Amino acid sequence: MDAQEVTTSPWDGLNVCVAGLGVSGRAAARVLAARGARVTIVEARDDDEWRRHAADLTGRGVTVRLGDGEALPAGTGLVVTSPGWRPDAPLLAAAAAAGIEIVGEVELAWRLRPAEGAAPWLAITGTDGKTTVVRMLACMLAAAGHKALAVGNVGTPIVEAVTEPNDVLAVELSSYQLHWSSSLAPAAATVLNIAPDHLDWHGSMDAYVAAKAKIFAPGTVAVYNADDATSTALAETAEGVARRAGFTLRVPRPGELGVVEDLLVDRAFTADPAHEAAELAAVDDVRPFAPHNVANALAAAGLARAFGVPPEAVREGLRDFVPDPHRIQHVADVAGVTYINDSKATQPHAAAASLAAYEPVVWIAGGLLKGLDVDDLVRSCAGRLRGVVLMGRDRHRIAAALARHAPDVPVVDVADTDTGAMDRVVTEAAGLARPGDTVLLAPVGASFDMFANYPARGDAFIAAVERLAGDAR
Repeated sequence: MDAQEVTTSPWDGLNVCVAGLGVSGRAAARVLAARGARVTIVEARDDDEWRRHAADLTGRGVTVRLGDGEALPAGTGLVVTSPGWRPDAPLLAAAAAAGIEIVGEVELAWRLRPAEGAAPWLAITGTDGKTTVVRMLACMLAAAGHKALAVGNVGTPIVEAVTEPNDVLAVELSSYQLHWSSSLAPAAATVLNIAPDHLDWHGSMDAYVAAKAKIFAPGTVAVYNADDATSTALAETAEGVARRAGFTLRVPRPGELGVVEDLLVDRAFTADPAHEAAELAAVDDVRPFAPHNVANALAAAGLARAFGVPPEAVREGLRDFVPDPHRIQHVADVAGVTYINDSKATQPHAAAASLAAYEPVVWIAGGLLKGLDVDDLVRSCAGRLRGVVLMGRDRHRIAAALARHAPDVPVVDVADTDTGAMDRVVTEAAGLARPGDTVLLAPVGASFDMFANYPARGDAFIAAVERLAGDAR
């Protein structure tokens, strides 16, 4: 994009400090430099990869400071921070103390939208399910003939997407991104669910919830989870929203989307919600099937319907949707036992939803619990457990919860952390399972104690199951 595309630019000559040289930071720097801003990126890391990125941006007129992530550049008028930077980071604290405005990439993108013809945003936040819902929604919008893009934590950086010609944007928003936002006003938005997460970043549960609440802005259609008390409360207390619509796994009341026998039904966005319902899809159209994924489909449908998408496009979009890997992913059936990879279940709320979809279960769990409590999770799922295989650094905390709440469930502790550890985990799980059971990797913890990330952990599980299947032939 060329600076001359904007006839009057408030960014021209503004000294902007971009905190972080990651994907969002690089995108923000490119767009701001093209609009005439004087951009300096600060990045604590300094290695060959970051030097390559720095060289590319330097050629675009951006100043890059590597190996220094704490000092605020002199003359800074605005700070654009990457999501991973905590509010108490020295550079951000210095900017706040100096009265310098701090925004995130998402807030910047909202301000960069064209004055006329800007694509409306349909926004998604919540503790779990965001990426699934944003991709389902994008499929529904495409099925209705709209030029739509999934952005935010997925796909194209949002600061670049707002400059492209689209009919509508499906926007995934994390609590980090919402924390640094102040003027967002999506056409419609949803809070999928709320459970403790990222409390080390936000400092408290109240602060985490407050960040999520920002998505229900004045003029926004608030699509809330009627089965989640916090989501419901946030919608009910949001000031100035255009309207409220709930989604539920129950039979829907007027003003809700829900489930009637084997159908997904809309009683919120019909001409007469009190007396009229629209059939959207069959429960079997939701893939992979699990109760929480049906809720995801209803949330996506609520946003789509708020935007005017017809019922037949909701169904077509669900059928076109291809689930991302490592989310309740069927891997194989071996000797009558089903193996499911939900490596993305990195905290108790996600693991509980995954465990609720299967019975009986041999549960593979462990990793980094990030200070989160697992007692309620273990208590709620104890009755469906055939056995448990534990791995990772914080496995002893899960073992202690199992001893308290499921003392009769067999538990195998795998202390290994080498590259063959997952093979031993899967072998132990197979030994506990019986035909008709499900072996479920829903770790409840982050992966960084043993793996590069949750996809690497999931890939290791898939490979181990495939080796097990080969041996069983």
